[in-house]
Amino acid sequence: MATFQTVKGFRDFYPEDCVLRNYIFDVWRRVARRYALSEYEAPIVEFTDLYRKKSGDEITGQLFCFEDKKGREISLRPEVTPSLARMATARQRHYGKPMKWFQIGSCFRYEEPQKGRTREFNQFNADIIGDAAASADAELIALAIDVMLEFGMSKEDFVIRLSDRRLWTHFLEEIHIGVEKTPAFLQIIDRMEKVPESVTADKLQALGITLDQVKAFMSSASESHPVFAPLQENLSARGLWTYVKVDPGIVRGLAYYTGTVFEVFDLKHGLRAVAGGGRYDNLCGLLGGNDLPCTGFAMGDVVLGEMLKQTPHAQMAITDFMLKSFALDAYIIVADESVRHHALASVQALRSAGVRTDYGFNPQKVGKQFQAAEDKKARYAVLFGSEYPQVEVKDLTARTQKPMKADELSGFILEQIQRPALGPLIA
Repeated sequence: MATFQTVKGFRDFYPEDCVLRNYIFDVWRRVARRYALSEYEAPIVEFTDLYRKKSGDEITGQLFCFEDKKGREISLRPEVTPSLARMATARQRHYGKPMKWFQIGSCFRYEEPQKGRTREFNQFNADIIGDAAASADAELIALAIDVMLEFGMSKEDFVIRLSDRRLWTHFLEEIHIGVEKTPAFLQIIDRMEKVPESVTADKLQALGITLDQVKAFMSSASESHPVFAPLQENLSARGLWTYVKVDPGIVRGLAYYTGTVFEVFDLKHGLRAVAGGGRYDNLCGLLGGNDLPCTGFAMGDVVLGEMLKQTPHAQMAITDFMLKSFALDAYIIVADESVRHHALASVQALRSAGVRTDYGFNPQKVGKQFQAAEDKKARYAVLFGSEYPQVEVKDLTARTQKPMKADELSGFILEQIQRPALGPLIA
């Protein structure tokens, strides 16, 4: 009989995989809230024309497109920014400015799967809408840095590669290249690191630009350039500029960026960019609304997950999160089946009190039940036997035990789990 497999580029999440995913989501959400961002959600499907309006007809090759039952062309979202711009345009009068929003959810791109790239992935999006100041860009760069630090990364693990689209606009003006060639030129710069130098030179030559001109310009553009001064001042005041490296080669391939652009790069494992974004002040207007200054970035879970797995000091936090996710507070052991209904009442009382509790569904030897408690990393095992309403509470960490009345159980265990498991129970 044939067995079914996952669709190419999509993932199964077994319990241990969900722990890593949930840990990533937890960090994203925790840091975003520290920065006073409000969470929103956009639909997982949009009309395909929304993406065409933003990126042109060529984008459809990267989309999961289909027709609905009324013949309308629909796509699974490849990113969230167009949906955000649509939502902001529709309701921006209802919110004070700036609007600081974040979103966590699935995106889909029909690309060839490879290390660090799948066709379905989870993405964290953080955006500030309605503020044109460089301080808004700095706020999001600081947020990206703090997210990486929260994951246990250090300055030796990652860097923010920072640039500005306006640098290249001025460059093209100075060498008298028409604005109609800007999109093609930026695509070439965006892929410089990924293709042989000869390929880059040929493509530039077709636009009337030499590779030497580009290299000379990139060498001259440094953090002392005035365009970076507001960002440097802001991030230096926070002690975060040391995580930043000015790199004109970062342009971000998407055409809608208008100013600051940046990417978060892994320094040790040769992975693709962990995150990227920048300023996009014209997108809302492009989609039919009023122009709103916007800046934002996105971070995907696939490359980040690879990086976390390969970074020992990040693994410590993941292990701790995993233990908290799987470990039980209490395991109820039924030594006398005549009191099982009392044991079940205590199970429900413990759970209602917020105690993570489990028990065996069927009669088993006491030894097997204790082993189950150990296997599930339970902190306490509670023995219900013939002496009920007295029960025995065993601390499986300290290897001590004490008797108590069953109606005292919930309060006692709830109090104990709110403190570290250090030492024996106190009678």
